[in-house]
Amino acid sequence: MGLIGLKKYRELLLDLGADVLGSVLMGIGIYSFAEQADIAPGGLSGIAILFKYLWDLPVGVMILIMNIPLLLIAWKYLGKRFAIRTLRTVVLSSVILDVVVTPLAFVYAGDRLLSAIASGVCLGAGLGVIFARGSTTGGTDIISCLVERKNPHLQVGGILTAVDILIIALSIAVFGNLESGLYGIVALYAQGRVMDAILYGRKRGRSVMIFSEKREEIARRIMREMDRGATFLQSRGAYSGARSEVLLCAVGQREYAKLRRIVRECDPEAFFVVLETKNVYGEGFQPINEET
Repeated sequence: MGLIGLKKYRELLLDLGADVLGSVLMGIGIYSFAEQADIAPGGLSGIAILFKYLWDLPVGVMILIMNIPLLLIAWKYLGKRFAIRTLRTVVLSSVILDVVVTPLAFVYAGDRLLSAIASGVCLGAGLGVIFARGSTTGGTDIISCLVERKNPHLQVGGILTAVDILIIALSIAVFGNLESGLYGIVALYAQGRVMDAILYGRKRGRSVMIFSEKREEIARRIMREMDRGATFLQSRGAYSGARSEVLLCAVGQREYAKLRRIVRECDPEAFFVVLETKNVYGEGFQPINEET
């Protein structure tokens, strides 16, 4: 087996490992916490939980069945590779949920708020692990890709949020209490935060634009004390018309406090703008060819 073959084999094992780990985490979030507390945290899994409550249908099987038409559409419009990879993840997660997690996992029957948080954490962690390897769990992920492909100007995040809120609202009617919906929102929020932390936590940083008469001194200290690069950008005041330079620097989350201290020590009167940055690539950060 050549070097290329070994690399492909390694990547396949990593993909399968991520699918299995992510599926187990998602299964625990659904079965051990959400399902037991009558919480439907959006997405196809939320609909499947409602089906389980109403007609005692297996959650994993229902997720797989609901994904079939979406996978057929994905095959046609998003490509064979995307559809096959998603199908693998969906089948694995459905089987693990019904065959492994449901018979073997623990059941938490305590505080519903803790159930909502734990469910969101497990689901977010599972989704984050799967997404980090470039796969998806089908459902609303396919819908978002289709909408973005056909209508790139639309706010896909807003559409998916509306779908999740609709499912959560439906859960209030099915479970017969307002708390189910409120806890569903908590679970959905926790899921998003954990997923973002896994996907973007290592790459997250801050872009800082510094306006100061002592920008040269600040730049020297940034390069010397932080081993970071900095760039001067030409600028012109809108009111005064005066030309000057703005110092631009990208730093990691943990480095921001040190950068702020340097600016404050050099020029207490400095004006600077801080932008949250989800991905920072290049020297000193993540390799530019790394998958997001």
